[in-house]
This record gives sequence, structure tokens and C-alpha cells, in this order.
Amino acid sequence: MQRLRKLWRESDIQGKMKAGMQMIGRRLRSKKLWRNTAILFAVLLTASLVTANMWINGQDVRRLEEPLPEPSIILDIHGEPASQLAGARLVPVAFEDMPRWLPEAIVAVEDQRFYEHGGVDLGAIMRAFVRNAQAGGVVEGASTITQQLAKNLFLTSERTFERKLKEVAIAIKIDRTYSKDKILELYLNQIYFGEGAWGVQQAARTYFGVDVSELTLAQSALLAALPKAPSHYSPFVDMDKALQRRNLVLKLMYDQERITEAELQQAQDEPIKLHDGPANALAGQYMSYANHVMAEAEALYGLTEDELLRGGYRIYTNLDPKVQQAMEEVYQEDELFPASPDDTIVQSGAVILDPSTGGIRGIVGRRGDPVFRGFNYATQLKRQPGSAFKPISVYAPALESGYKPYSRLVDMELDFDGYQPRNADRRTRGVVSLEQAVERSYNIPAVWLLNELGVDKGLEYIHRFGIPTTDRDASLSLALGGMDEGVSPLQMASAYGAFANEGKQMTPHAITRIERKNGTVEAVASIEERQAVQPETAYGMTELLQGVIEDGTGSEARLDRPAAGKTGTTQLPNLAEFRGVSGARDIWFVGYTPELTAAVWMGYDQTDAEHYLKSSGGAHPARVFREMMTKALAGEPVQSFEVSEAYADSKRWNSFRAGIDRQLIEWESKRYESRLDREEREKLREEERREREERREREKLEKEREKQEKAAERERQRQEREAERARERQEREERREQEKQEKEREKQEKAEQRERERREREEEKERERQEEAEQREAERQRQERERLREEMERSGDGVVASGDGAIPGASMFSLR
Repeated sequence: MQRLRKLWRESDIQGKMKAGMQMIGRRLRSKKLWRNTAILFAVLLTASLVTANMWINGQDVRRLEEPLPEPSIILDIHGEPASQLAGARLVPVAFEDMPRWLPEAIVAVEDQRFYEHGGVDLGAIMRAFVRNAQAGGVVEGASTITQQLAKNLFLTSERTFERKLKEVAIAIKIDRTYSKDKILELYLNQIYFGEGAWGVQQAARTYFGVDVSELTLAQSALLAALPKAPSHYSPFVDMDKALQRRNLVLKLMYDQERITEAELQQAQDEPIKLHDGPANALAGQYMSYANHVMAEAEALYGLTEDELLRGGYRIYTNLDPKVQQAMEEVYQEDELFPASPDDTIVQSGAVILDPSTGGIRGIVGRRGDPVFRGFNYATQLKRQPGSAFKPISVYAPALESGYKPYSRLVDMELDFDGYQPRNADRRTRGVVSLEQAVERSYNIPAVWLLNELGVDKGLEYIHRFGIPTTDRDASLSLALGGMDEGVSPLQMASAYGAFANEGKQMTPHAITRIERKNGTVEAVASIEERQAVQPETAYGMTELLQGVIEDGTGSEARLDRPAAGKTGTTQLPNLAEFRGVSGARDIWFVGYTPELTAAVWMGYDQTDAEHYLKSSGGAHPARVFREMMTKALAGEPVQSFEVSEAYADSKRWNSFRAGIDRQLIEWESKRYESRLDREEREKLREEERREREERREREKLEKEREKQEKAAERERQRQEREAERARERQEREERREQEKQEKEREKQEKAEQRERERREREEEKERERQEEAEQREAERQRQERERLREEMERSGDGVVASGDGAIPGASMFSLR
């Protein structure tokens, strides 16, 4: 440090710095410098203002010109609104459709100088800055309505200086581009009012159940009070706070001369009456049908989900509210569906359509709460249809190939290259009529008939009904609904619709046309009519399926009007977990009346050892069909299935032969059953004989086994005795060894004891000898001292003390 100070003193740095400071002082006192500085500042300020103005003008606010999203409306078959695709949160309202006091209330409470500033209120910003500085925190904001609109539409909620600066710029640009009324309209249609309500229209309906145009002054003030803290001031949450906040807004409006004193008093005296119903009765209505409408619009007409939810389309459909409500009411009755062992419900889907047009009248896509765009079991499901597929894959092609209801079909145990179908009751009848096979849902006759017709013939008719197949479907199991991918209830209802419509199958469709909100037609349904089977085939199939309901497996579906239908039940997978379990995976009922066709499916999402069906298609699905159709057709005139005159004549001409053939089939069936009975009795006798032989053999084996067990028991006992004796010998040896060791130990201890005693005696004798020696030595010394004392006394050399006293003259020699 001393060296540094020395260098500082010796150098000229100090002087130079002093001279520099003096020069700076002279220049600062120069007027020319101040003039140049002012000019430079003015130039920089002007450039900054120009740059800021250019930046503000460069802000893109064209998004405000885009139309606000509007929900699309689904209209029913009568042209009446039935449901709303309410993906759009906003329902826009024009400024002129709002009551005058609604924007006034918003301005009074949120931005008093809205009509005076240019998008940003500099005075409010300075006032907020001062108050926040005094309070040591944020207690007052300065954002204008225009700034809030800019933030809501164009910016994120991050708290940065850059974001705030951009908000100011966009707000100024919006104010320059749009009128104040337009800005208020955009703002009121965008903000959140709580309780799930976005925009004033939804808010008005949510809180008061009215349109915006019907709002009173008091209601407008309450809505204006909410955006600051919707959950805090919501009247549904705290009525007192909501009332105080509303009255505050009214007082602000009065103080700002926006309302009169009389209007203030009247509005403050008005009680808050909230709407207790849904904000929008159409939103979420008929969810299953609406979901299918969206899927159909996307698949057939190329509209996206976003366009459907926000585009304001008017979608005309075949929805029949009476049918749809009937279906939904039935699906609320849990007792109509199979019970589940736990909380996993048995799922189900159903569809009803008009066979003459293909128009879908109603859809229930699932049990339980409706789910927006959730899986639709009525239209998206793919499951094997079981016996409900027989009319499509077997009996329709058979009728067209010349088979009659009284035709003879084989019902015996058959083997088709390893495929061995079985009837549900595990019985055979030798021969049955085609109508019996249909009514009783016999499996073997159906497989035999498809084998006679050829699998290709069955596939051809399946394709005629518009049902796709895969290469793996080309097998005789197709007769029983054994498909690789399966079918949906909608596909089954569409196929059965051809039987109810003289063999003509109409394209199933929900949408008839789609219009934009301005009335422009966006799309029109193109309906294809396909002659799946001949009219005579449809008539014959209808009569067969009527028999299913009247006398067969579908009796639970019987109505108080003509009806036809077919049951379907699929077996459990051939897996180890289902071995020995009796149940089903899927159960169906597909049926129709002259007016409507319906398909019902039931099953679990995931079938396992705990979740499988103990019902059949003739039970729960048939009952649901009955209840749905009864409600849907209530009050409708009863119609009969119509047939052509030619078909009626042919049926009359063939009635005699049909009667004879039925009697012959019944006679053959009885003969077959008698033969089966004889064979059964023979089989029973043979089984009894085998059982007796097996019983004797078992008894013989049992005796041999008992003999072997006794021999084994004797051997076991002998081995146990030998083992017991061996243990005893070992224990005796161990005891003798222990006793020997104990004696040795005692002997050793005694020897040690004697040795110790001997040593103690010797030690005692040694001590006694030493004591005697010491005593003798002490006696000798005493005698020696006595002798010396006597000698000294005799010699007269001194006096010798007695005892232990000193002996004069004896210090130079030992007394010993």
C-alpha cells in the first residue's frame, strides 16, 4: 500500500484528473451543449413516438372480425329443435339487442372513463400507481375494458412487462379500429360470469332463465357485478354478498348519473329471483343420438367436430322425440337388465329405425350417465350376433332357393370336418321343419342347411344386407353368427328392416340435411334403396319371425300388435377360466313391427370369469324390446304386416301340402325320438352293465388296495417297533456312557480331594516345623542374650538393660 501511495504521488494522474473535471464543468455550463441535448432528446422522443405508433398500427386485431362461435342445433323429424351441440361456450348477442342499462352497468363498475380514453386510461394508471405504492402492494388495477378484451383474446395470463406492453398496444389498436359500442359488445360476449356461463346470453339464462333482451335493471346490475370475482359474488354461493355487490353497482350508476334516483330505488328494492332450471334445455339433450349425428356428419359430409360445435349449423334429422324418450325411459329401469356381481354394470345399446325410409328414430348408446362423444354401443359396437344372424345368413337365402317353412331339415349329431354344432338343449330330433328350426332356434339344422346351400351363398346374402365380412368368416359357423369382427345393433336393425319393407333395405341415416345459419344448404342425405331379397322372401321371413315371438324363443317380446323378431345368444370363449361355466358373452334381440325396426344388445365390456351373462336373448333383450316398442307406439293405430295378393294365393294353394309335410315331419320326428328312446334305453342298459362291471372292478381294486394298505400298515408298524427298539438301545448306551463318565469324574474329584488334603497336611506340618524352628531360634537368642548379660555383669563393663533395652558397649558387635 505504501508503494502504491508513493507511485500515486510521483505520477501526474492526480493532476490530470483534476484538469479533466474542470473541463467537464466548463462544458456543462455551455448553453450550446444544453441546446444540442434538447434537440437530440426531441428527435429521440419523436422517433420513439413514431415507432410506437407504427408498432401499435401493426398489431393484428382481425380476429375480432371473426364471427363468434355459435352452437349447432339438431332438429327432429318434425323440424323442431331437439338438441344442441353446445361445444361453443358463447352465444353471441348484438349490442342493439341488449338492454341499455347492461353496458351502462358494466362501464360504471369496470371502466368509468370508457367512452373518453383511447383504449388505455393514463390517469387511472397513475392513480393506481400512487395508491399501490402507498399501500405497499397491488390494491387497485388500471386495466380498461379494451385492455381486458385484448388480454382475453390475444394474450396469455403471464405477468411480464413485455406482455403488459403488448396488451396496451393491442388495446389502442382495437380502440382505433372499432367503435366503443362494438368493443362493449365483443367484451360482453366473451367474459366469464361464473356457474359455467360464458357471455351475457348464457349468463342471463343461467341466473335468470331469460334472454339478454329481457333483463331488468337490477338483473343487469347483478350480472355486471360478477366478472370481478364470479365465484365470490355468485348468488348461488352467497346471496347476501351478491345483493350487496349488486346494490353497489346500482349506486355507482346513480353517482355517475346513468340512472335516476327512482330507478335506483326501484332496482334496489327488487329481490333476486334465480332460475332453478337448466340454463339451456337443449344442451346435452338426447346425447346418444347427438353423438351419432356428429359421427355421421363427420363421416359422410366432411364436417369437423369443431365446425359442428361452433359453426351454428341447423341439422335436420329423423329423430322422433316420442321414440327417443321411450327408449331413454326404458333404459332407466334397471330391473329390465341383468344384474352384475359388482359395480360393473351390464352394458347395452339399442337403435330403432323406420324400415320404409331407413331413418333412425332413436338411439340409446349406453347405460349409465351420457358421455359426450363417448363410445356408442348402438352404432360403434362390433360383437357376434349369435342366432339373430340366422335369418340373414341361412334362412333368407334358403327361402330364395326354394325352401319352404315346412321344408325338412336334418337335426342329428353331425360332424363337418371337425365342426360339431350342438343345439342349446343338447338334444336332437332327427328331422324338423324350417319353421320349427327358426322358432326354437335350433343350431344343427341351421348349420346343415348352410352346408347344403354353400357358405358362398350365405356370404352373398350377408353382403346383400350391407354387412361386411372378412376372409376368416368363410365357414359354417357363420350360420350361428360366428363372425371375425361382428356387427353393430344399427347394422342388424338395418338388415331386419328389409324384411319389414318387402325386401328393400334403405340406407340407415340420422341426418336428412344440413343448413348453415343463413339458410344455405350444406348437405342433403343421399338414400340408397337396395333390394336385398325378393318381396316373397321378406313376407315368408316375417311369418317365420312372427312365430318366434308367438310360439318360440322370443315370447318375452310379445306385443299387443303384430311383431316379428329373433333372439341371439353367443357362447363364452373357449378358455380355461370358463371351463364348466354355463353362461353367455352377448345376448341380442332384433325385431320389428310394420312401423319400426329395433335391435337390442347386452353384454360386458370385458367378459371374464366374474363378468358374464346368465341370461339369453329371449329374456332381458326381448323384454327391453317389448317395453321400448310399447311406449314408442302407444296411441298409434295397430297395423298388420302386408303381403302381396300373389303371395297370399300361393300360400293358400300350398296350405294342403304344408299340412301334410308338417304331419310327415312330426311323424318322422316321433319315430326318430322313439328310436332315440330305444337307443337311449339300450344305452342306459349298456351303461348299467358297464357300471356294474366297473363297480365290481372298483370293489376288487378296493379290496386289493385295502390289502395293500394293511400290509403297508403292518410293515410301517414293524419299522416303527424296530426304530423304537433302536432308540431304546441307543438311549441305554448313552446312559451307561454317562454313568461311566460320571464315575470317572467322581473318582478323579476324590483323587484331587485327597491330593489337596495331603498337600494341606504337609503344608501344615511344614508350618509347624518352621514355627518350632523359629521358637527354638528365639529361645536360643534369648539364652544368648542372657549369657551375654551375665558375662557383662561379671566383667563390670557396663550395665546391661533387661528385656529389649539397649546394652551399653554392645553396639559394635552382634548380639546373635
